[in-house]
Amino acid sequence: MSYYQFAAALRGSSFQLEGPCTIDVSDGVISHITSLASAPDPIANRLIIPALANAHDHGRPLSTSSFGAAGKPLETWLLRLAVMPSVDPYLAACAAFGRAAEGGCASVMMHCTRPQGLNALEDEVRQVAEAANIVGVRLTFAVGLRDQNPLVYGDHTSVLGQLGTMERGVVERYFSLPSLSPKEQMQQVERIVSAVEGLDVNIQFGPTGVQWCSDELLREVAEASAQTGRRVHMHLLETHYQREWADKQFPNGIVHYLNEIGLLSPRLTLAHCVWARPDELDVIAASGATIAINTSSNLHLRSGLAPVAAMWKAGCNVAMGIDGCALDEDDDALREVRLNTLLHAQPGFADDAIRTRMLTAATSAGQLSLGRESALLEQGDLADWVSLDLTKLNVDDLFEVNSEDLLFARATRRHLDGLVVGGRSVVEQGKL
Repeated sequence: MSYYQFAAALRGSSFQLEGPCTIDVSDGVISHITSLASAPDPIANRLIIPALANAHDHGRPLSTSSFGAAGKPLETWLLRLAVMPSVDPYLAACAAFGRAAEGGCASVMMHCTRPQGLNALEDEVRQVAEAANIVGVRLTFAVGLRDQNPLVYGDHTSVLGQLGTMERGVVERYFSLPSLSPKEQMQQVERIVSAVEGLDVNIQFGPTGVQWCSDELLREVAEASAQTGRRVHMHLLETHYQREWADKQFPNGIVHYLNEIGLLSPRLTLAHCVWARPDELDVIAASGATIAINTSSNLHLRSGLAPVAAMWKAGCNVAMGIDGCALDEDDDALREVRLNTLLHAQPGFADDAIRTRMLTAATSAGQLSLGRESALLEQGDLADWVSLDLTKLNVDDLFEVNSEDLLFARATRRHLDGLVVGGRSVVEQGKL
């Protein structure tokens, strides 16, 4: 049994701000919460909030800007990824998950669209899962699946024809298609499930996007998900070029196509949906699927601003992702919550619920999309939380200020004092 004491707490599905409290933890679960009439002296001047969940990411060890990819739209940014060398997958994952923890995330999605490739994929995934375990975060791993359009959205023969011999060789080396058939890729997913047995990792199907997956592959994923109950994680309508391609390929609508083949369901998470239309959002909402927004990433890659207000209006489940590209490329999930709140609030007095909605997207909605239990600092919940240093947050110290206001006005990873995951202290005094 462990015992913790805090000056203030934001907890529960409504994220109600409460005063001083004590939390008892037993076997990684909150066994009891006691509200205190007044703060005992002394008490750590800390605000506790539910731990955050990164609902869409790729687990890259370093920022792509360090490899010359800054400010490039997605379609050329993707090609720049070839500059990044393969490195030890365990060390790469430790770096990525360590930054995620120091940014406030207890649960992380790694959509593995580009494995390091230094050994068999099953072995690589196990090393990644071991890294998550040693860092202390909860890992969800989506196995990247694709079988078409490695270079452009469509036939790339004419593009290759315009390249010199050396350039063509580079392209063929880095952008060749996988040799596995759709059925073989499904079988590989199940082998990966067996390879990580005994480790706390949730494996999902990860088709990279409709433009990169054949009809046969997407139908295989839909069928396998329905049969096994395994969740699916994929990109959708991230850029307006993908929107143009989708409208040409699917005259009846790309979202309606996904619905027809059985892929839309409560088991599906769709990353981005920046260019989704209102009628498509209605279909996504009706299916129970989740949309993982990635605001900073979309800004960096000039993809646009997701219609989050329209998503909520349609009734969509909305989660928050970071996509390896937070505003300052530092995996700061606290700043991402604030940025989303500022950008997606309705003008004036029209949106009193924006804070609750964004905290839901960053916690419970994200956790559920990752196949994890919701943990909102209630009795019986997993003991997952972030504590923030109120002395640093209220640095002016003119008088007592509402802690929630401070959180949404200025909180960043530099104000993060601790991260606890399942009762285990993962970050202390802001450091892993």
